Amino acid sequence: FQARLFLTLVCVAAVTTLYVLLCSHTCLPPCCWAPAERSPGAPTILSFPGYSRVPDGKPLERALCRRCAVVSSSGQMLGSRLGQAIDGQECVLRMNHAPTAGYEEDVGARSTVRVVSHTSVPLLLRNQPYFFQQSQETLYIIWGPTKKMNREKVGSTYQALLKVMEMYPRLQIYTLTEEKMTYCDDVFQNETGKNRIKSGSFLSTGWFTMILAMELCEQICVFGMVSDSYCREKNHSSVPYHYFEKGQLDECRMYLMHERARRAGHRFITEKAIFSRWAKKRNIIFSHPSWAGG
Repeated sequence: FQARLFLTLVCVAAVTTLYVLLCSHTCLPPCCWAPAERSPGAPTILSFPGYSRVPDGKPLERALCRRCAVVSSSGQMLGSRLGQAIDGQECVLRMNHAPTAGYEEDVGARSTVRVVSHTSVPLLLRNQPYFFQQSQETLYIIWGPTKKMNREKVGSTYQALLKVMEMYPRLQIYTLTEEKMTYCDDVFQNETGKNRIKSGSFLSTGWFTMILAMELCEQICVFGMVSDSYCREKNHSSVPYHYFEKGQLDECRMYLMHERARRAGHRFITEKAIFSRWAKKRNIIFSHPSWAGG
């Protein structure tokens, strides 16, 4: 009996050691693991007044997501094989017209929310069956300047969204209210000390996505976003700006060009430094490449 007990303990110890070794190489951060089941009972529905439904203007109403994947459009995602981990999150947030078809192994297939710039709406319209007919469960959040998004004067982007809703009435499309756009500008100014317009800065879709994620998600795992110091490192990898546009613009070259632009520049590097600070206060994990907020 003692010999059998000894052998059992040895086997348990060996299996435990093997598991730890494997996890040290292959396991994702805890935030990125598949979400646990919710406790029994109906989830609490919350109202998000900064997001206005097309065409009736009602605020976004839905339950919080326990764990979210925010998927970058960066070329960092190529070869990551993170698709299964991304799809395992309760909610998956994507940006603009980044496709999943053909890239499922690296970026997953599910899209709970897609945050879209007014400049990317025409790109979605070019492939309506893919984005609107096949993805009727996806929530679309569209942002843009007042002149494009105005409901009363029917700005050009808003007019295009109305036509989409006529063709696909089951779609869920929301626009950021003017007050929400101002709020996002104010957050940028509070974080940088600079007025966005006077400093010649354009907010990125990633900025609006992270603000939405912090409102909508209890835990956030960001996939494919580099740190603010990454492009200054001598040994950084050269990857495409977008994973679906291979051989086009280099990511770091694009970031540095925009950061230095005197006018109309997306401050990608500045935004990442801000996201890093937010990670100290909120449950945000950066995965592939993995880096700590600070």
